[in-house]
Amino acid sequence: MTTIDASVGASTQEQSARSSFVAAIGTWVTSSDHKKIGRLFIGSALLFALSPTILGALFGLERMSPSSASVLDVDVVTQLIALYHFDLILGVLAPLFLGIAIAVVPMQVGSRSIAFPRLSQFSFWGWLFGNALVAISLIANGGPGGGSSDMVDLYFLGFGLTAVALIAGSIAVATTVLTSRAPGMTLDDVPPFTWAALTGSVATILSLPVAISTIIYTYVDHTNAGLAMGKESATALSWALSAPQTFVFIVMAVGVLAEIAPVTARVRQPLRPVVLAGIALVTTSVFGAVTQTAHLLDWSDGNGLKTLVLFLFFNGLPLLGVLVTIAVSMLALKEGKPAVNAEFALAALGAVMILVGVAGSFLQHVEAAKLVGTAFGEGVTLYLVYGGLLSAMAAVSYWAPKLWGRTIPAQKLLGVGGLGLLGTIASAFPLYIAGFANQPADALGAFTYDGPIGLWNGLSGIGHVAMAVAVLGFIGLLIDAVRNGAQATDDPWNGQTLEWAISSPAPANNFAEIAVVNSPEPLLDMKPSSQEVSA
Repeated sequence: MTTIDASVGASTQEQSARSSFVAAIGTWVTSSDHKKIGRLFIGSALLFALSPTILGALFGLERMSPSSASVLDVDVVTQLIALYHFDLILGVLAPLFLGIAIAVVPMQVGSRSIAFPRLSQFSFWGWLFGNALVAISLIANGGPGGGSSDMVDLYFLGFGLTAVALIAGSIAVATTVLTSRAPGMTLDDVPPFTWAALTGSVATILSLPVAISTIIYTYVDHTNAGLAMGKESATALSWALSAPQTFVFIVMAVGVLAEIAPVTARVRQPLRPVVLAGIALVTTSVFGAVTQTAHLLDWSDGNGLKTLVLFLFFNGLPLLGVLVTIAVSMLALKEGKPAVNAEFALAALGAVMILVGVAGSFLQHVEAAKLVGTAFGEGVTLYLVYGGLLSAMAAVSYWAPKLWGRTIPAQKLLGVGGLGLLGTIASAFPLYIAGFANQPADALGAFTYDGPIGLWNGLSGIGHVAMAVAVLGFIGLLIDAVRNGAQATDDPWNGQTLEWAISSPAPANNFAEIAVVNSPEPLLDMKPSSQEVSA
C-alpha cells in the first residue's frame, strides 16, 4: 500500500510539474507584457548572433586559400552568404535593439504599458517566423540565385514578414513615446535612449516599407522569368542589409552611451539639446537608404562640387551625428566625478567600434578609394553589427535589475566585453585592409591579389570565433545572473530617470501612480543634492 501511495503521489507531482511548465510556456507565448516581449526579442537575437559568427569563421577559413578552397560546397555558397548578411542585420542588430526598446521605453516615459501591446507581441512572433522561413528557404536552395522557384518565393515571404514585424514593433515604440509620456514630460525631456528609440523607430517605419515594395517588385519579376531585372534581381535587396540602412538600426546603440554616460558621471546631461540633435543626425541615413543609391564623391567628371554636396548630406551627416553623441557623452565625464562601471565601458567601446564602421562607410563612398564592391563593405557591416552587440550587452546589463531583478558581475562582464572587442577588431579590420587590396565582396574562391590573403582572412575568421565565444559567454552570464545572481536594489546606479523609481524587477504594470515630470531628470530632482555632482 505504501508503495502504491508513493507512486500515485509521484505521478500527481509529475503531472502538476508538467501542467506548470505548459502554463508557463503559455504565459510567455500569449503575454502582452512589454518586458516579457522585450526579453523574448533579446534572448532570441542573442542566440541568432551565433549563426553569423559561425558562418563568418567558415568564410574566413575558406578565403585563406581561395584558389583551392574546399571547406564549403560551391553549390551552397550563394545561399550561405545571403543567410550571413540577413542574420547580421535582420536576425541580430535590428531585433536586438527593438527588443531593448520595447522592454525599457515604457518605463522611461512613465507609462504602465507599451502602446499596442498585441502589435508588439505580433512583432516578435512575426519576426521569429519570418527568420525561420528565410532560413528554411535558403537551406532548400532558395533566396538570391536559388535554383528552387518555390523556395525563392518562400524567401521573399520570409523577408517580407520579417520587415512587417519590425515595422509593427517600431510603430508600438514610437507611439508609446509620442502618446504615453508621463504628465509634464515633453519630447525635449525624454531620456536619450528613448529619444534614440523614437528616431530609430521612425526611420525604420520610413525605410522598411521601401524594402517591402522591392520584395513585391522582385517577386513579380521572378514569377515572370526575370524579364525586367534579370540577374540584378539577386541583388535587389542588398541595400536593405548594408550601409546606410544599417545606420538606422544602430542609432539606439549610440543612445545607450548617451543614456549611461551622465549617470556614470553623476551629473545632468551637459549640452542636452546637442546630444539629442546628434542622435537625430544619425537617422538622416534613412534618406540614403530609401533612395537605394550609392552617393559617391567623384571629381573625375567635372561635377565634383555637386557630388560633394550629396556625398556630405547622405554620408557625412550620420558620421557627424555619431561623433557629436560620443563627444558630448565624454564631456559628461569631464563635468562630473565619474565612477566608471563595466556597462559604461562596454557602451563606450561599442560606440567607438560603430564610429569606425560609419567612418569606413564614409571612406567607401569616396570614388578615388575604389572600395565599392570590395570586402571593405563587409568590414563596415561587422564594425556596425559587432559594435552594436557590445552596446547591447551594456544595455542589457544596465537594465537587468528592472527586467530580471538581478545584476551581472562587473568583472565577468568586462571579460566578455573585452573578448567581444577583440573579436570585433579582428573580424572587421583585416577586411578593411583586404578591401584596399581589391578582394571582391562576398567572394569565397577564385580571387587573388598581392598580399597575405591567408593572413587577413584567417584573422577575420578568428575574430568571428572570438565574438561567438563572447556571445556565448554573455548568454551564460545572463542565465547565471537570473538564476543565482545577487538581488538588485531598486536604484543600483543612482539613476536619473523614472524606471529607477520602481521596484526591481519592475512590476507588471510598472507604476502604481503616474508621476508628474518637471525636468529631463525627474528622479534626480527627488534626491538630496549630495547625490548630484552638478546641476
